[in-house]
Amino acid sequence: KLAIPLEVAYAGGMQKIGIDGRTLEVKIPAGIRPGQVIRLAGQGQGQANHRGALLLEIDYRPHGEFEVDGRNILFTLPVAPWDAALGTTVSVPTLGGPVDLRIPADSEAGRKLRLRGRGLPGVGSKPAGDQIVELEVLAPRVDALVTS
Repeated sequence: KLAIPLEVAYAGGMQKIGIDGRTLEVKIPAGIRPGQVIRLAGQGQGQANHRGALLLEIDYRPHGEFEVDGRNILFTLPVAPWDAALGTTVSVPTLGGPVDLRIPADSEAGRKLRLRGRGLPGVGSKPAGDQIVELEVLAPRVDALVTS
């Protein structure tokens, strides 16, 4: 198994791995999914001239901000109650970089907003996933409400 960062699954790239005292660079294609296998011919067990293939099963490393649901990326956005009530535009992190998201007025906790095409890339005829942003309306701190 090879656990890769979500950013590498999104954009593709090279990943270094250590096998039997050797360091190999593995090309990771954009949009690769957990459970898919990368085959490296001649890099498996055996003598140098007679090595078989090395099979690497892909998995995603846990991410501090995002969760994965198929090709969709899930993100929880904390918002102030007045921003949820009045509406606002905020910058939201995505795997491709920050984007502006409009929060409609009268939004409630748990409301889900969709950023189309901002999930994991599609492969072949499959479309890219979306990023689903769930609003978490924060309760104001009591000391912030007290005036002197």
